[in-house]
Amino acid sequence: MSRHPLQLERFSIGVGDRFSHQAKAQLSACILAFEQGVEVVPVWNKSNREHTIIGSGPNETRAAADEAVKSLHWMRPYFCDADHINLSTVDRFLHACDFYTIDVADSIGKLAEPDAIEAFIQRHPELTGAIQIEGIETALHLDEPSLRAITSKYLAAVMAAAEIYKKIAHHKGIGNFVAEVSMDETDAPQTPVELLVILAAIADAKIPIQTIAPKFTGRFNKGVDYEGDVAKFREEFSHDVAAIAHAVKHYGLPENLKLSVHSGSDKFSIYRVIHEIVSETKAGVHLKTAGTTWLEELIGLAEAGGDGLELAKEIYAQAYDHREELCAPYASVIAIQVDKLPAPSAVDAWNSEQFTSALRHDPKNSAYNSSLRQLLHVGFKIAAKMGPRYLDLLKANETIIAKNVTENLYKRHIAPVFLGKFA
Repeated sequence: MSRHPLQLERFSIGVGDRFSHQAKAQLSACILAFEQGVEVVPVWNKSNREHTIIGSGPNETRAAADEAVKSLHWMRPYFCDADHINLSTVDRFLHACDFYTIDVADSIGKLAEPDAIEAFIQRHPELTGAIQIEGIETALHLDEPSLRAITSKYLAAVMAAAEIYKKIAHHKGIGNFVAEVSMDETDAPQTPVELLVILAAIADAKIPIQTIAPKFTGRFNKGVDYEGDVAKFREEFSHDVAAIAHAVKHYGLPENLKLSVHSGSDKFSIYRVIHEIVSETKAGVHLKTAGTTWLEELIGLAEAGGDGLELAKEIYAQAYDHREELCAPYASVIAIQVDKLPAPSAVDAWNSEQFTSALRHDPKNSAYNSSLRQLLHVGFKIAAKMGPRYLDLLKANETIIAKNVTENLYKRHIAPVFLGKFA
């Protein structure tokens, strides 16, 4: 057992890097925050699905992160995340990663053994009746049938997480990695009382999670703003923070346990809410931004003009022609209006400014097109098939692309969420 277990700091940001070329630009955004007196730890995340599409592996993500850290003399912590892994995909990440997003959404609703459900209920009489939680004005109430229903819905998922955690711990050693449990990719959001029951079960299973990713109210579509009732999100996020603090105190979970916001990139409408709540409560937060870096690469190529702009147009044309195939794996996290997508022939006539204005997430710009942005967000498979042709242009236009990557991550994400600086 490690004598000095790895600990995730209060503020951290998941930085996806589809093609492993922007680690320095991403780290530069964290350095800008550190120069402002706020430590935001970078966590390079890439899922098995993304590795499979691109033809890469976790070792490449680790190498890019390590090189960026060395090159920019970053002396603070950083991590590589095996993003959304399960028991069948975890093996390839065991060598390179020190952060594991354990995804058990598919197990939600599966029934655990009746004896296991009964044993949990008997162990936790405190979860029936009125539950007073500091930070939530009105007591939460659970009767035994309600507790049984919640336990029946989530206990098998927690047991699946425990199996995955034990496999990682066997290979890495306890304390040598950060564990997150993810339940966000499911149909219905978890209520704060459900989160409390889940956390009690996680504690029983002896999974020392440092972050948890529930599903929140509203839509968290890829690369675009939050869609939903911001006031409802505020209440839910605040109550979830309170439930976590209660669980840490009563169930012995790690003191740095915090919420993880998945598909958190570009959710401008709720960044002020998140900042205000974590500031008031002194809680932490992990914001996962994932694929927006790939979009900044496209913006940079288009901005560069010439071959870069032509390639960006070609990628759009192919994405448009294959939109059903590209969108299918992401159907629950995108909302493209096909009639809002410009025809490739129209895009082919665009100049750099027209292309970047349509793609860059600037709601104040009337040319911004959220449907085009979402289509290109899931269109990285097109660039992956181009191989060296795409990668060589990334290298040739590194300066302008890096500027876009750093500015996007710092100004639109880190500054509002972690520093409270709003444009």
